[in-house]
Amino acid sequence: MIVFRDPLEVPVDFGPSAVAIGKFDGVHAGHRAVIRRLKQQAEASGARAVAVTFDRNPLAVLRPDLCPENVVTIERKLELLSELEIDATLMLTFDAELAARSAEDFVADILVSALKVSTVLVGDDFRFGRGGAGTPALLAELGPRFGFTVEVVDDVFLEGSDRRVSSTWIRELLMAGDVAGAAEVLGRHVDVRGEVVHGLKRGRELGFPTANLSTITDAFVPADGVYAGWLVDHDTGIRHRSAISVGTNPTFDDVLVRQVEAHVMGETELDLYGHDVTVEFVERLRGMVAFEGIEKLKQQMAADVDDAQRVLDTRGA
Repeated sequence: MIVFRDPLEVPVDFGPSAVAIGKFDGVHAGHRAVIRRLKQQAEASGARAVAVTFDRNPLAVLRPDLCPENVVTIERKLELLSELEIDATLMLTFDAELAARSAEDFVADILVSALKVSTVLVGDDFRFGRGGAGTPALLAELGPRFGFTVEVVDDVFLEGSDRRVSSTWIRELLMAGDVAGAAEVLGRHVDVRGEVVHGLKRGRELGFPTANLSTITDAFVPADGVYAGWLVDHDTGIRHRSAISVGTNPTFDDVLVRQVEAHVMGETELDLYGHDVTVEFVERLRGMVAFEGIEKLKQQMAADVDDAQRVLDTRGA
């Protein structure tokens, strides 16, 4: 997948393009349905399949006080879009200049001039341009003038649910620690990525060494607690069964920021320092609590490992 970070980077002979526009935060099941339809449209018309998205939530510029935390980092969003095998993503910088651009100029300059758009796919609630004046209805009005068609993609609902798939729903599930529910809405495991760094080495002292991830920024980390999951080592390509802890270690009360740390089960001498890893969450085992004494903590950690093993035996990869 080609990544353009400015319309001026798009070659003059790149088009025609079938374009899907949206925030694509989390690249969840709803987004995946849009991309599937995008690829069908592109294949049918001989066009390139292109996602147009933004380097931040527009609310970060328009209403910072209302802007939610991103579900995934920008880099992870690009990875997930690439996995869907589209031709390109145009990652627009959402700043005051873009926010002030009229909806018609957005269409003319970005969609038509840069991407040579032939088809535009958007959700029913999509808004763009100065003051949010751009709507699917406006796109449909502009289409004949500029030579493109518009398709409004229906909301996606999970089987048995009357709530549409959305990033808001995913955040609510993650705040509750329901990573299994969030995985259904995402269409994949919840995950966070970082470098393994040195911690206080307390896990090793207790007999359960952990890989501590560097501080996670610009991504939504699940609620504090203990989880069953996987540690994926990108340096070696190995997936390790893991018991994962998220929180500040209240038993000792000396960790000032939330940490994600994974105990690789069955391994006590694994050296992961400096490795680029992804931690995947499969199921929450319990909340984070303070224990009265080291022995009770060690007993609970042993039980957590057993529980994590059982979950992974049942749920698999």
